[in-house]
Amino acid sequence: MNTELATRYQPELVEERIYRFWEELDCFHTEPDRPGESYTIVIPPPNVTGVLHMGHALNNTLQDIFIRWRRMQGRNTLWLPGTDHAGIATQNVVEQQLAHEGLRRKDLGRKRFVERVWEWRRRYGGRIIDQLKRLGCSCDWARERFTMDEGLSRAVIETFVELYERGLIYRGKYIINWCPRCRTALSDDEVEHEEHEGHLWYIRYPFVEDPSRSVTVATTRPETLLGDTAVAVHPGDARYEELVGQTLVLPVLGRQIPIIADEWVDPEFATGAVKVTPAHDANDFEISRRHDLQSVVVIDEDGRMTLEAGQQYEGMDRFECREALVQDLRERGELERIEPHVHSIGHCYRCHTVIEPYLSDQWFVRMRPLAEKAIQATRDGRVSFHPERWTGFYLSWLENVRDWCISRQIWWGHRVPVYYCQDCEGTVVARERPQRCPRCGAEGLRQDEDVLDTWFSSALWPLSTLGWPQGGAELDRYYPTSVLVTARDIIYFWVARMVMMGLEFMEQVPFADVLIHGTILDELGRRMSKSLGNGIDPIEMIEAYGADAVRFSLITLTTEGQDIRLSESKFEMGRNFANKVWNASRFTLMSLRSEGEGAVVLGAEELARARTFEDRWILSRLTDTVRAVTGCLEEFRASEAAQRTYDFFWHELCDWYLEAAKGRLSEGADAGARAVVREVLAHVLDQSLRLLHPFAPFLTEAIWQQLKVAASQGAPGAAGAMSADALILAEWPRPDEALRDEALEEQMSFLQEIVRAVRHLRKEKGVGEKQPVRVALSCPDAATAAVVAEHLDFLRDIALLEEVVSGVGIAGPARSAASVVGTTEVFLRLEGLIELGQERKRLEGVRQDTAGHISKIERQLKDPGFLANAPEEVVQRQTARVEELREQLRKVTQNLAELQ
Repeated sequence: MNTELATRYQPELVEERIYRFWEELDCFHTEPDRPGESYTIVIPPPNVTGVLHMGHALNNTLQDIFIRWRRMQGRNTLWLPGTDHAGIATQNVVEQQLAHEGLRRKDLGRKRFVERVWEWRRRYGGRIIDQLKRLGCSCDWARERFTMDEGLSRAVIETFVELYERGLIYRGKYIINWCPRCRTALSDDEVEHEEHEGHLWYIRYPFVEDPSRSVTVATTRPETLLGDTAVAVHPGDARYEELVGQTLVLPVLGRQIPIIADEWVDPEFATGAVKVTPAHDANDFEISRRHDLQSVVVIDEDGRMTLEAGQQYEGMDRFECREALVQDLRERGELERIEPHVHSIGHCYRCHTVIEPYLSDQWFVRMRPLAEKAIQATRDGRVSFHPERWTGFYLSWLENVRDWCISRQIWWGHRVPVYYCQDCEGTVVARERPQRCPRCGAEGLRQDEDVLDTWFSSALWPLSTLGWPQGGAELDRYYPTSVLVTARDIIYFWVARMVMMGLEFMEQVPFADVLIHGTILDELGRRMSKSLGNGIDPIEMIEAYGADAVRFSLITLTTEGQDIRLSESKFEMGRNFANKVWNASRFTLMSLRSEGEGAVVLGAEELARARTFEDRWILSRLTDTVRAVTGCLEEFRASEAAQRTYDFFWHELCDWYLEAAKGRLSEGADAGARAVVREVLAHVLDQSLRLLHPFAPFLTEAIWQQLKVAASQGAPGAAGAMSADALILAEWPRPDEALRDEALEEQMSFLQEIVRAVRHLRKEKGVGEKQPVRVALSCPDAATAAVVAEHLDFLRDIALLEEVVSGVGIAGPARSAASVVGTTEVFLRLEGLIELGQERKRLEGVRQDTAGHISKIERQLKDPGFLANAPEEVVQRQTARVEELREQLRKVTQNLAELQ
């Protein structure tokens, strides 16, 4: 095989071939009996309905970075993939399909509908897995799981029964969040609250004994008035002290309701008197339990008014009823006034329908006992968040947790393992379907119609995917897992519940570390969404820029969990870097071609002795970079690790070392010197590719395979590439502290600043980059002069100097431009580079124009009329402009003086 890479990097010709190569080598799979300390990540399972979005791309790139890094460190790494059955979302998708066929799920019946969902999952459920492979994810695909798999379903049933037997699951009639569109209950965490510009309707409730008197109540939901069973006031509110215990007439319906006193009422809100609707408000429900009030359901599961709301409103949509009722109240003289009012309204997280508080029988998990264990685990340091600031967010939710409503009124999901006897009305909670009622012996028990919240099965993900409750080698070897990588918006949906379940059933936290990454926003700072049409498709970006460019760009943009403002142009950085790596590697590989007979071969000791200043510098910088990148990854600072690899490869290896090495690689160079630089280049490339691999796996693997070919042909320094069949399996670099030389690095930094100063003077004076120049260096002391003298050849080559004069305190030459590096003066001789007379004339014109502009603005800023009438920002802008012009004038005047 030729050791030459193609002239340019074409990811579309590389990525599929490399991924197939990894799969053929079985690089992603592991077994419990393999050596190495275990390192496990379970993927946050994307919804089976999902397609890859930028959030997925960032999340899975981060996971892949840590898995690839630890794999190269020799760990027994398992990255366990899978998908979530996504109850409500998946059912909605299939119901939409049925709607196109003119059908509803009830037309099919439960059994046929569930079969239809399974059919959909078999046909479309693997899309996102294929897309993750396009991104380069090195998951153990042989272990891919689905939350409705038989083993995972068994774990769900076991968990429900165990929690029920421990008194942690119960059934009760409570106010729950109900979505009339999805026709199911939602947990508090599945409700998205949004500020809404609504109204307060002030309504008069007349007294039974004297209808001419009334109590005015304010509400944001007048249609629920029809379900009122009391009006409540604060017991300390003197305005109503004498009225508590009296009876009011419910407007329109005429039902008699009492005035009660309850501490919950805020006397500062509106009139201080509030309506109590126990069946349609969670707080009112609690008041009703304290005061033994009736609950009247006036809105049904479809969001329509019931008969209890009155015949004139029965069947109306709740919002249609609102308009009709308000008009009726107005006509009856019972609507006092309407005021604008901004308040928060809950919406379904799936379909965005306004949530209806609804009184129904539901299954709940008693959360407080579980939360206390999770809180203690965090305070004990058994679970750590990165960045640490998310710990407080997590603990706050746990400390204020409410019982979790886990039943859902849909058909797709894990059915509640509860059975009801038709004869004795007994309830049986069982792992297997009972044939007979254990209480009365009757047959034909009916199973609960509800399914469990999707998050119930997701909470078991680290346990169930590894074989719990049956146990086995995988569970023993890989649990607890190592790190969870996730977004902040599911800390309480998922992270907290996994910790609870892990502690409850394994007495161990499911992971020691939680890495929270930011949210990807558009360039205006808005969340990406279908409705806004501002999403960026990661697959389209992969096709346009390559997977490595997408990965590298995303990682370098995300820092310490901060949100990312993303635009397509941001991926150009990753593409440019990929091209830089490819081109530098191509140059290196071309330099490593065997020189045939007569090639100089040096032993290790000879090579080490023959290394030049720049050879030793790049090896020292490599050592520091290896140490820094490894340290960043150990502290979950992937963005910083990526940036360090970028800086080393581009700014140190390419910008400085390769430029310095080109002379020794030329055909006319000394053969021994050529052998040394080839050995250093091969070693640095090998180690750099290893460092870069977790971030840009396709690109680095393709190059490394060519480096293996060079090694097989005897290229000096490339032997390390023979250590593994693939870069993905190669050893992670270790810092060789014997090669670190901080004093040498300080010298190089000084020399680099001199080169930068010369380049800046070139640009400032309009001297071409390739035009040789003459420079004088005035050093402050003998030690500095000695460093300059020792490395004059380096300066000549890199800065393209035809003449260098250096010494301690030498005078600056006439007609030269000057700069200062520390306490060393750098003089660029201008004579012969530019036509001095013409340049003086040009600069004098610039000086006069600049001085004129300054005078004009200064007069304007002294004008009282201007100062009185101009906006403050205009005055500030002009003030800043005059300072900028003064600085320009100073530089032009200085340049003129240099030409005298």
